[in-house]
Amino acid sequence: MTLDAKAAVSAIGALTKHRPTVAVVLGSGLGALAEDVQNADRIPYERIPGWKRSTVLGHAGQLVVGGLEGKTVAVMQGRLHYYEGYDMQEITFPVRVFKAWGIETIILTNACGGLNPTYKAGDLMVISDHINFMAGNPLRGANDDALGPRFPDMVGAYTEELRRLAHEVDKDLREGVYVAVAGPNFETPAELRMLRRWGADAVGMSTVPEVLVARHSSMRILAIATVTDMATGLPGLIDHVSHEEVLKIADAAGKRLASVVKGVVRRL
Repeated sequence: MTLDAKAAVSAIGALTKHRPTVAVVLGSGLGALAEDVQNADRIPYERIPGWKRSTVLGHAGQLVVGGLEGKTVAVMQGRLHYYEGYDMQEITFPVRVFKAWGIETIILTNACGGLNPTYKAGDLMVISDHINFMAGNPLRGANDDALGPRFPDMVGAYTEELRRLAHEVDKDLREGVYVAVAGPNFETPAELRMLRRWGADAVGMSTVPEVLVARHSSMRILAIATVTDMATGLPGLIDHVSHEEVLKIADAAGKRLASVVKGVVRRL
């Protein structure tokens, strides 16, 4: 691993005295939760060595560190994506930094397309499992045994206790399988039908790389996907989708998502 997580932690430590125990990653259009962090220090990503800059609309590109529901948190207001041209190690570097900082629990959010025809735009789905269809893996290459095992077990990667807490906070949450694709194009109808036949309930362009690294590092993981459009690929149910529409729906669902995340953090 060429990126130096310890150097990043040292740089962050010079910019904030907060010591978080929980990390939260906010996806497309879901950055409003960061405004609820109290006594916050806001650190632009470019001030952290090795931490790349967000380039996508709807991702503010700063680390917000402070208090939330009685806990100290580090909130990524915007994530990095494979389709931005970054490699897998670069987009998952923040997770390595969180672990080196002593954080053991990570909450990931994203905007996604709904593959399950019983879903509707605006639903929130707790991820119970995933399919990696990104043609890349951040764990590829020489393994550092100090970070985690050569062959990490992915059974139970999405921590059952945290999923249960999420459902306690909001009893109307969906739960299902998320499939990650490389992007940046939205999928063809044929691809969507294929992914649904594989058993996926939702599709997106993020989250799985971060989960792989967090699991490799033995972190506790909760991931919640916001369904921003229906992507069934079924004749008569095919809608054209735009990033602007995704952001619009994500923004509308943001208040509910924030309530769920805050409720889980409060119960930790």
